[in-house]
Amino acid sequence: MKKTVYDIIFYLAVFMALMIVLSRITDTIAPLFGVKGDHPVALIVSSGLTNLIVIVLFLWRRWGHVGRNFLKDRPMASLGWTLGAAAGVIIPAVWLQEQLPDLPDITSDILLKMVHTPGGYFILAITTPVAEEIVFRGAILRRLLDTTTYHWVAIVVSAILFALIHINPAQMPQAFLVGIILGWIYYRAGSTIPCIVFHWLNNTIAYFFILILPDPQMKLTDLYGGNNQSLLLSILFSLCIFIPSIIQLNARLKRH
Repeated sequence: MKKTVYDIIFYLAVFMALMIVLSRITDTIAPLFGVKGDHPVALIVSSGLTNLIVIVLFLWRRWGHVGRNFLKDRPMASLGWTLGAAAGVIIPAVWLQEQLPDLPDITSDILLKMVHTPGGYFILAITTPVAEEIVFRGAILRRLLDTTTYHWVAIVVSAILFALIHINPAQMPQAFLVGIILGWIYYRAGSTIPCIVFHWLNNTIAYFFILILPDPQMKLTDLYGGNNQSLLLSILFSLCIFIPSIIQLNARLKRH
């Protein structure tokens, strides 16, 4: 167990160090191009390089696990249900968070800048899910599952770390909930591939919501014009997608 703890601390330290170092490098270089370090393009370059290095480093050193054997079973149906689970959890998760006390949103300005900049989608919805899944499911959760027979303990611990790494308090409750689901999917599939698919759709939906809505801070009740009945129906409809998807995944994803 002690080695597992050290390994997890090491993985997190590498992940955080890369984010900080590349952010500092971008802050230093950006003025040479006539922009500040918080310019949207600078943020995208910094995030993109961080994600790319994390992916390459964790796969090269074999710290992160992908689980390519998952593809041998031609799991198109499983991936389809994974997409269903990702789509179905969005509205219930947002609604649950809105029932909590308001939390500080310290990165909303950065997120808005990146969403409205070319290349933002590629970073936020593609490279970020791949990098985070390789680290948090393929490395951290895999080590925890190898150490303990209590898989739910491992899943919850990895979800807590996943929530904390987001730094932004406003994102942590949803990140924790999504981390639980992603952890369970990894436990069942033994692969980060369905986790990446889930994470991609989750971030894609969030990206387009921010892009399209006139006010990204709108609550669900505002989105439905204050009509609580419509909101309730949308939650129930989402659960009618999410719950069957989880049931199907439980039946189809065989532990490897």
